[in-house]
Amino acid sequence: MKTGLITIAYIAASALFILSLGGLSKQETARRGNWYGIIGMLIALGATAAAMDPSGWPILGGVLIVGALIGATVASRVQMTSMPELVAILHSFVGLAAVLVGFGTYLDKFAAGNVVEDPGILLVEIFIGVCIGSITFTGSVIAFLKLRGSIGGKPFMLPGRHFINLAMLIGTIVLGVMFATAAGVSGNPYLIGAAVLTGILGVHFIMAIGGADMPVVVSMLNSYSGWAASAAGFMLSNDLLIITGALVGSSGAILSYIMCRGMNRSFISVMLGGFGTEGGTVASTASGEPAGEVRSVDAETAAEMLRQSKKVIIVPGYGLAVAQAQHSLAEVVKILKEGGTEVKFAIHPVAGRLPGHMNVLLAEANIPYDIVFEMEEVNDEFPGTDVSWVIGANDIVNPSALDDPGSPIAGMPVLHVWEARDTIVMKRGMASGYAGVDNPLFYKDNTQMLFGDAKKVVDEILTAMRG
Repeated sequence: MKTGLITIAYIAASALFILSLGGLSKQETARRGNWYGIIGMLIALGATAAAMDPSGWPILGGVLIVGALIGATVASRVQMTSMPELVAILHSFVGLAAVLVGFGTYLDKFAAGNVVEDPGILLVEIFIGVCIGSITFTGSVIAFLKLRGSIGGKPFMLPGRHFINLAMLIGTIVLGVMFATAAGVSGNPYLIGAAVLTGILGVHFIMAIGGADMPVVVSMLNSYSGWAASAAGFMLSNDLLIITGALVGSSGAILSYIMCRGMNRSFISVMLGGFGTEGGTVASTASGEPAGEVRSVDAETAAEMLRQSKKVIIVPGYGLAVAQAQHSLAEVVKILKEGGTEVKFAIHPVAGRLPGHMNVLLAEANIPYDIVFEMEEVNDEFPGTDVSWVIGANDIVNPSALDDPGSPIAGMPVLHVWEARDTIVMKRGMASGYAGVDNPLFYKDNTQMLFGDAKKVVDEILTAMRG
């Protein structure tokens, strides 16, 4: 009876997790999807506790309370600009958990010559789980440090790095064979060696990836953490953990594919290419002179241009998140809409440092979902737009992706903001984006540059509009 109820609870939790993923696919249903996931996790925890020996409940309750308090504190204090690194470090916890579960399972099942049914299969599950978990753990830590700025965004390229990766992969396979053929717990050194080797592999993989590819890295690590959790489920013979990990792993892989398509790059090229820089380089020609002449405006002029427009498309970027200007921007949008201006937001798949970063940012400021559009939904509307307003974006509005076959971002789908009658580009200065390439948009005849901190400048535009 008890086993049957636990199985039913696991099925219910799995269904809720699937509904949660479906809800999170759209802004309008994201809140509901979040609640599905929360309820599913509560059911899963309850069922897992019911399956345990009651003597372990005090320990489980203690760690759950501590973990919940830490999670609630961090989540309540984190800024939207810090969300990408928070996600990355949470992925590292999943990877580390898989490693610890692997070692714990191995020592528990094979200590003192215990008899294990199908030991070969269990050894393979343990080895794969530890290796995936180790790569996820170290790779996520490096991604966290890169996103936080503790490590520069420029790719770290060792000579012959592909051969180094291949050698480490072969070494891991050899250690796996030795581990599977070892008797009792005598294979522990091989498992430790594999964990260390794959950990180094995770560091090397992510260090070689440049800043421009970090959104893909975050979604890729999300997939890795799912497969690590699924591997832990196999080791623990927990069906729910297997299903949940597979859902996270597969959805993360699909998201990585979507992100790569948004950059016109393959997953393999992201992992091996090392595309992107730290940013902050002022674009110039080969002679060292400025790449073109820019025309700048002040906030009052920009406010007048926006107020006189019948249609405005706003393109948010990471600069908007850094400055925390979304709430002031929401007030500007409200004034424009009340004045009869049609306002839309255009979201590029890799805007920000996290998949869906801009969508969450705008939702935080209560900007209506029905005026937020994906790139393919709104790109054809720029020719009929009076003003395209770019706030803190760079590479995703770079026309050289279409015009310059020799550009590093050639072929990357971009937002055609230059096709509007006028374009206002808000930036702190003339520094290049994470791709490290010049942006001809800044020098076009219909482009007006508005320099300064996004929050300060948007506040000035809001003041001018209210006046």
